[in-house]
Amino acid sequence: MLRLFVALPLPPEVRTRLSLLGGGVPGARWMPPESLHLTLRFIGEVDGGVAQDIAEALDGISLAPFALTLTGIDTFGQGEAARVLWVGIEREPALLELRERVESALRLAGLAPDTQKYIPHVTLARLKKPSVGALMRQIAANSPLRIGPVAFDRFILYSSWSQADGPFYREEAVYPLEEDENG
Repeated sequence: MLRLFVALPLPPEVRTRLSLLGGGVPGARWMPPESLHLTLRFIGEVDGGVAQDIAEALDGISLAPFALTLTGIDTFGQGEAARVLWVGIEREPALLELRERVESALRLAGLAPDTQKYIPHVTLARLKKPSVGALMRQIAANSPLRIGPVAFDRFILYSSWSQADGPFYREEAVYPLEEDENG
C-alpha cells in the first residue's frame, strides 16, 4: 500500500524563507524545509494498481505554468485546540483550475470525490496543545506575511511515510505544467 498525495513543490528559496519562521512555540513540530509543499489533493492509502491508475490519469493534465503569492499566517483550530500552523495562498484562478483538473483525473482513476472544502495552504507546523501565548506571538511577529509571486512549473504525485522525526516524502511522478500544443 502507498499513502499518496498530489502537491506543488515549493522552490528552495521559498522553503528556506518559510523555515526561518520556525521555532519558539512549545507543542509545535515544525516541518523540515524539504517537506514544505502546497497540497492539491490528499489521496490516502491505495494499492499499487490504483497508484498506477492515478499516475496515468494525472499524466493527462495540461495547464500552463502560473505564479502564486503566499500570504498570511494562521491556524486550523484555535487556542490549545489549534492543530496546524499554516501560510495561506492568495486566490489564483490557475491554482483552482489545476485543483479541479486533479480532482477530475482522480475520479477517472476510480477515486471518490474529495468532499472537504479546499483551503490552499502550506503547513509550517503540526501542533499538539501549543502554548497559546507563544503561538499568538509567532503569528503577530510574522504578520503581515507576503511571499511572491512564486512561479510553479510542475506538480508531483508524492508518497509519504511517518517517521519518528516527521514525515518522509518521495516523488512518485512529476508532471510539468506547460501549454497544450493543441491549444
